Amino acid sequence: MAGDSTAATYATADVPRAGWGQALPAFLRPGIAVSNAALSGASSKSFADLGRLDLILAAIRPGDTLLVSFGHNDEKAEDPARYTEPWTTFQDYLRRYLDGARARHAHPVLVTPVERRRFTADGVPYLSHGEYPDAMRDLAARTRTPLVDLTALSFDLWSKLGPEPTKDYFLWLDPGESVNYPAGVADNTHFQAHGAIEVARLVAAHARTLPGRDHAAIHDTHIPDDVLVWPPTRPAES
Repeated sequence: MAGDSTAATYATADVPRAGWGQALPAFLRPGIAVSNAALSGASSKSFADLGRLDLILAAIRPGDTLLVSFGHNDEKAEDPARYTEPWTTFQDYLRRYLDGARARHAHPVLVTPVERRRFTADGVPYLSHGEYPDAMRDLAARTRTPLVDLTALSFDLWSKLGPEPTKDYFLWLDPGESVNYPAGVADNTHFQAHGAIEVARLVAAHARTLPGRDHAAIHDTHIPDDVLVWPPTRPAES
């Protein structure tokens, strides 16, 4: 999979921070391997420009599935190395992933960016990704690419949970709660293990409805946080 920090696999020094791609294997059928190339800070543009897409395309095999999820960092207009415009360069870069996978007889799947934890002072949730999800939906429709609408799925989940319960999904930690975050942290973009697991559940549950993509074996029961594995270093950065 290609993506950003919300999907990345994190290291022991980052615990309990986790990405949904790190949790995805918990929902897949035995024998299905996940190669998670999601990179912290990446946009569709910078991931490709850094040669990360080329590495994926060199390794991908016929019949493989390539999940592609960007948007968080494509929004950063102040950073020309990462910024893309939703209806032009964002779609242009995404086409590189789709075309590259298809040229190698692999199967691309677009995944709209997971929604942040955003609530008004009155506790009303609101969307934060502007036109990027719509641009990805449009591209998926025009190119007949399977789509997991994670923006909508996650927004619905955060809306049902509300402002306080969602803190247990995102990287909200009190001072002294974690040795890796001794001063505490209040992060409304990234997840702790529980949140990564539940977002991965959303992806897997929807992906299994896509034609020819029945890789998921959804678990309806609780999956403990310790099912996740944190390697010594971040694999996408080593």
